[in-house]
Amino acid sequence: MEVLKGKSVSTKGLKGIIAADSSICKVNGLEGRLMYRGYNIHELAEHSSFEEVSYLLLKGELPNTEQLATFSKMLADSREIPASTLELIKSFPQDIPPMTALRTAISALGMADHDAENNDPEANFEKSIDLIARLSSVIAAIHRIRHGQEPLAPKPELSHAGNYMWQLNGRDPSADETKAMDLILILHAEHGLNASTFAARVIIATLTDIYSAVTGAIGALKGPLHGGANVEVLKALHKIDDVANVAKFVEGVRESKGKFMGFGHAVYQVEDPRAAHLKELSRRLGIEKRETKWYDISIELESQVKEAINKNCNVDFYSASLQHYMGIPGDIFTCIFAASRISGWCAHILEQLSNNKIIRPSANYIGSEERTYVPVSER
Repeated sequence: MEVLKGKSVSTKGLKGIIAADSSICKVNGLEGRLMYRGYNIHELAEHSSFEEVSYLLLKGELPNTEQLATFSKMLADSREIPASTLELIKSFPQDIPPMTALRTAISALGMADHDAENNDPEANFEKSIDLIARLSSVIAAIHRIRHGQEPLAPKPELSHAGNYMWQLNGRDPSADETKAMDLILILHAEHGLNASTFAARVIIATLTDIYSAVTGAIGALKGPLHGGANVEVLKALHKIDDVANVAKFVEGVRESKGKFMGFGHAVYQVEDPRAAHLKELSRRLGIEKRETKWYDISIELESQVKEAINKNCNVDFYSASLQHYMGIPGDIFTCIFAASRISGWCAHILEQLSNNKIIRPSANYIGSEERTYVPVSER
């Protein structure tokens, strides 16, 4: 809320408001730069792993060989879902939306943790490891149970990304599929004070437990204005169905004054730095699967939308065709987002608690001035 000439003026959506000091992530929308703890996203995408990036976000520094091995083992050892949580997931109606199921299951993880209320830094670091490890296992269990399949036990010998693919699909992934999942997790792991991350910080600032904060973050991500754009991209690709139909689709969206999903960004005024990495992997997997159709449509759609409205594609655009090639159905795309962003959420939760003050902004009151109460019999 700003004060202009003695009058309070609210800032809709808090756009432009600096709500916290943070050393976790820098997003430069003018130059199209994204950095985690000072490391450029291009370098991390090219050389790092989700395990290493998660350590970096939580600890603030890249791990050495021994630290990474220890951290990776801790993640692998924490993948198993508590029996009580798994039984709860099995009791869900099969038609429940996956994000609704995920939100409830993560809340249940808190009930299975007898140390849930302990906000000691080391305890919350260990809980962060559990949450990062188990979120993907929970998503895989939800997905398989909804389709009448038994959840699969994790394989500790696989990387986090490789195990995630195994638990989802029930087969060992190819090297390119593992790389694709690892890259998706890295690129979506953190992005500053977005809606779900801000929700997590607001919640943990009350000194509640980490599970409550993550559950709230998932609730925010579930909203269509935050997560889910790549699902709409996939729907558009299926509607187009052939490169020859792209021009007609673009014309139809413009005539109906619709929105091109996967284009434009609230922060980036130039190309989203994450998009090119997903684009290349979509191309590679399309070739590996001998089904370049969805990549080809995406390429043509990107070109025509850019020409029509001068907007660049964002991280959601090529993640749609890429995840389709990976055998991931559209209804769990947002869950995949959550499995990645959990590292960023936990990093922000730890940072908020390290120098905490309850987050309590003001509202600009626009209602009636003081009125006189009239008894109900006289109204």
